[in-house]
Amino acid sequence: MSIANAKEMMVKALEGKYAVGAFNVTDLLQFEAVIDAAIETKSPVIVQTSVKPSQFLGTDMMVAIYRTLAEKAPVPVCLHLDHCTDIDYCNKCADAGYTNIMIDASKQSYEENIRQTKAVVDYVHSVGNASVEGELGTVGGVEDQIKVAEDEAQLANPEQSVEFVQRTGVDIFAPAIGTAHGVYKTKNPKIDTERMATINKLLNGNGIKTPLVVHGGTGLPEETIKKLLAAGGAKFNVSTELKRVLIDAKWEYISAHRDEYDPGKLDKFVRDATRKAVIHWMQMIESVGHA
Repeated sequence: MSIANAKEMMVKALEGKYAVGAFNVTDLLQFEAVIDAAIETKSPVIVQTSVKPSQFLGTDMMVAIYRTLAEKAPVPVCLHLDHCTDIDYCNKCADAGYTNIMIDASKQSYEENIRQTKAVVDYVHSVGNASVEGELGTVGGVEDQIKVAEDEAQLANPEQSVEFVQRTGVDIFAPAIGTAHGVYKTKNPKIDTERMATINKLLNGNGIKTPLVVHGGTGLPEETIKKLLAAGGAKFNVSTELKRVLIDAKWEYISAHRDEYDPGKLDKFVRDATRKAVIHWMQMIESVGHA
């Protein structure tokens, strides 16, 4: 069974100077496509669910799908709960069998962020082989990406990042560096790669302790991805791109086959389009062959 937690994967990635792709899914079709891509490229992979899809299908169903697919996969696969602001739901997912939990208390005060993050860390670590991700600073949406990127107060302070990690015991860390959720509306989004490198050096310069996460992967120029990879990004989150591929591929197929009523052919087309998009990401973050 190729079940793993995120920290295990990311430590190896940081040592090998590549990153692990973390892809948000909403259904079985995407779940299969992500793992198919990982098997084809021999890449470790993190399958992510936001809170709403997790609640819609149910934690037990999501974990059952995960275990069914992962136990057949010859590559490490992690199931990650993404951006959860509810401590109780974080704990519920850990109990159900998620292998990485993100408690996102970044909108709270610094001290409250520490309190909530530590509470989840303490609980999840008591459950079993699962890791926890925490966040410091603001990861905005595309509408306010430039505003966030230019506001020092909303970005993760390097020295405070070290204190945050030490006080919470978090396993992996997502510092705000100017990335945003959604699709960037500029070809050159303002990303503070130097801040990322500084935080990585402070946390992992004397041995890997807390690998770093890059949020807002969709739409980042490949040149920026390479810079973030070199700066210590060991996990790249991709969500919006897979949603667009899912909907666009369905539209493309149905438009071309309007008189056909064969869900199996539609599903195959969408799964293949998703698989190709994931493979492209695995190539960019250089995870190919590292499973």
